[in-house]
Amino acid sequence: MTYNQLDPNKVYLITGAAGFIGYYLSRKLLDQGCKVIGLDNINDYYDVNLKHARLQQLEPYENFTFIKGDIADKGLITEIFEGHKPNIVVNLAAQAGVRYSIENPDVYIQSNIIGFYNILEACRHYPVEHLVYASSSSVYGANKKVPFEESDFVDTPVSLYAATKKSNELMAYTYSHLYKIPATGLRFFTVYGPMGRPDMAYFGFADKYFAGEPIKIFNNGDFENDLYRDFTYVDDIVEGIERLLSNPPVGDVQHKVFNIGNNNPEKLMVFIETLEKCLGKALGREVVFEKVFEPIKPGDVPATYASTDELQKAVGFKPKTSIEEGLQKFADWYVDYYKVKW
Repeated sequence: MTYNQLDPNKVYLITGAAGFIGYYLSRKLLDQGCKVIGLDNINDYYDVNLKHARLQQLEPYENFTFIKGDIADKGLITEIFEGHKPNIVVNLAAQAGVRYSIENPDVYIQSNIIGFYNILEACRHYPVEHLVYASSSSVYGANKKVPFEESDFVDTPVSLYAATKKSNELMAYTYSHLYKIPATGLRFFTVYGPMGRPDMAYFGFADKYFAGEPIKIFNNGDFENDLYRDFTYVDDIVEGIERLLSNPPVGDVQHKVFNIGNNNPEKLMVFIETLEKCLGKALGREVVFEKVFEPIKPGDVPATYASTDELQKAVGFKPKTSIEEGLQKFADWYVDYYKVKW
């Protein structure tokens, strides 16, 4: 399977560049000599120090331009497209988190709906070669058929976050149909790794452990019917995106949606035990979390499991990092970054 390589002469606009995936993708493109315009509003949904730490690693690159701003600011988006004329746009800026969408729905509409609409409008008025945007595995809702395939019915989202991501897919399809904008949506499956998001469970578990607090596990304490998650290491996600960037969809409607997941779901408890072992290895001693079992939270789904056949067909790629390897890299980074001494 061949795919078009990146063209370092192109201008790449990455929104959410100080975010977890945005940072890794920006760095990967910059390492290959590409010109990257990074946009981020550095919101305080989680520790902004981590966002600044990511940006500090991008700033030394001559080809990197950072703009602090919000995709919900239509005037700013127009200015960026006018001034920088991006060839390829990767929209990763979004309000993340399933549970937070229940507490604070306003920010999801602002960022994920209005912000994405502004990006689509800009791509319409300042045509681009390819728009790649973040969707989510949460669009599958409580889908019982596994693995999840891109052709599955996704009209029953169980959180507002999922509903906004499904809306993004519909909006992108419409703009592709009306204005011939080549667009690709990516349904990410539980992305993890060093410098990840502190609101994600694995990161929170490490925080709780070092604070001497028990971890809460929202699976009803039911080990027989434990939650399954398709945990995907960040490097695999970034390689999948990178391969797709120069390969826009073709056809009557230039719109395509892909799963990017590990295609190998793990029980939540197995993931937790592996994290204990990896932290133990990083510290040189045994690590055992104190565990409190709670009911499943509203909006959570019992299983996420990606079929990656379509991605493999399109660009010859299938994620391959095991949770043992990925969690060890996270644990080593965490112990070093937070200067954990025990």
